[in-house]
Amino acid sequence: MTSQLNVDTIVDKAGSGGTNIKVANTSVTVGEGGSATMTTVQGLTKAFIIAESNAEDIGSFNIASTTDNGTGNYTYTYTNNMSDNKAVVNGNCSQNNNAVVYNNSRNTTDYTVKLEEASSAVDRRVSSTSHGDLA
Repeated sequence: MTSQLNVDTIVDKAGSGGTNIKVANTSVTVGEGGSATMTTVQGLTKAFIIAESNAEDIGSFNIASTTDNGTGNYTYTYTNNMSDNKAVVNGNCSQNNNAVVYNNSRNTTDYTVKLEEASSAVDRRVSSTSHGDLA
């Protein structure tokens, strides 16, 4: 028999109104059409950042620090490390559509991105995300 739980609010058992929901690594999410499923935890973004052209963090998740390595070269250090160096890193430049963002290097503790326009390094505002397994 299938069970269904319908609620408006979930609170902690002390009733203080706080919510701390833990989802197991094996939890499954059903896709929009109902036919496809995926592991919920695997599909989450593990880190993201929006940073100014001087590497100043103006919005982030799971990023402990930023480093400006020179023109168009930025390193972002994770707050919580990745389990291996196979994370997928995506990025875009929100100030100029002609600038190309590419992943220069990645490891368990940080990743570096570079920005280029017409094969020359440029400083621009950059947004990037990291997907993979946390340690």
